[in-house]
Amino acid sequence: MQTTPLTETHRRLEAKLVNFAGFEMPLTYTSLKEEHHAVREAAGIFDVSHMGEFIVRGAGAQELVQYVTSNDVRKLAEGQAQYSCLPRPGGGIVDDLLVYRLPANPKMGMSGDHPSYMLVVNASNIRKDWEWIASHNSFGAEMIDISDRTALLAVQGPKAAEILQPLTDVKLADIPYYHFVRGSLAGVDNVIISATGYTGSGGFELYLDADHATTVWDEVLRVGKPHGLLPAGLGARDTLRLEKGYCLYGNDINDTTSPLEAGLGWITKLNGDDFVGKEFLLRQKQEGVARRLVAFRVHDRRSARQGYPILSESGEVIGEVTSGTHAPSLDYPLGMGYVKTGYHAVGTKLQIDLGRKTMAAEVVKL
Repeated sequence: MQTTPLTETHRRLEAKLVNFAGFEMPLTYTSLKEEHHAVREAAGIFDVSHMGEFIVRGAGAQELVQYVTSNDVRKLAEGQAQYSCLPRPGGGIVDDLLVYRLPANPKMGMSGDHPSYMLVVNASNIRKDWEWIASHNSFGAEMIDISDRTALLAVQGPKAAEILQPLTDVKLADIPYYHFVRGSLAGVDNVIISATGYTGSGGFELYLDADHATTVWDEVLRVGKPHGLLPAGLGARDTLRLEKGYCLYGNDINDTTSPLEAGLGWITKLNGDDFVGKEFLLRQKQEGVARRLVAFRVHDRRSARQGYPILSESGEVIGEVTSGTHAPSLDYPLGMGYVKTGYHAVGTKLQIDLGRKTMAAEVVKL
């Protein structure tokens, strides 16, 4: 099993470690609820160094990224990030990812003549994504996998900027959402401070050299503790993203789901340049999708789980649950799943099939 630069730190904090995407990762430190509420009300720090990072630079870099992703990278200015996905020719999704337009830096081989990018991909898909992108690199772009030497920490919550500000000269309040600045933090240089996250509570993601991960983690914990910051694990990360309605690759999107089915039309730019799968998605948009990803509330105390059948009020099987949990912020179960088109409108009554019984549910805003 692979480790991150902070695995020994997690052991020292007595975290419950589990296998996630082949990495030994913290599930919880104290309790899921406590960590979840800390992020919603104050702040939490997550180790997400298992994620993958690729640099794409040089002549052909923009053309390659534009061709393999569904969003329009030409709209990115230096210091800006973008959510996107890697579509398949038949409509599936290889992965979802973040695309960063890096500032010119001749010392790092990033001239101003050609745009340079950092692609941040899911841990379970690092090799798959690398091979997929490389297989489409007929543009002569230079690709570098920096995953093993990069640490990624997420400091999330309404007090994230207040906690991090004493550690950096960068004016954090001036970084717009989905923008980033490269600067010094906690005495560590060359840190990408990105106003992005996967929790719905605001905050920052910090990309840095793996050798300095422990230094930054310990400093953030030190300055954050008086503000209520807690280390948070994958358990809280999942409940937080599900309350927000963020998709999780492998659950809500995968190689068989279309971005149009998943409600990701907003990152699928069909009026722009050609990209992998564009022809299929244009046809699918014209013909209409047969199923839709919806959010639902369960009117029961039990949570729906991935794979549970979703039924109409009359008992017809109309879909399947992809994610489900008891939402700590709301104190009731919610979930996501695909249903037949026509059953996707907010307010539609559903049933979740548990086998021996069913639970009443209702489509809510994603």
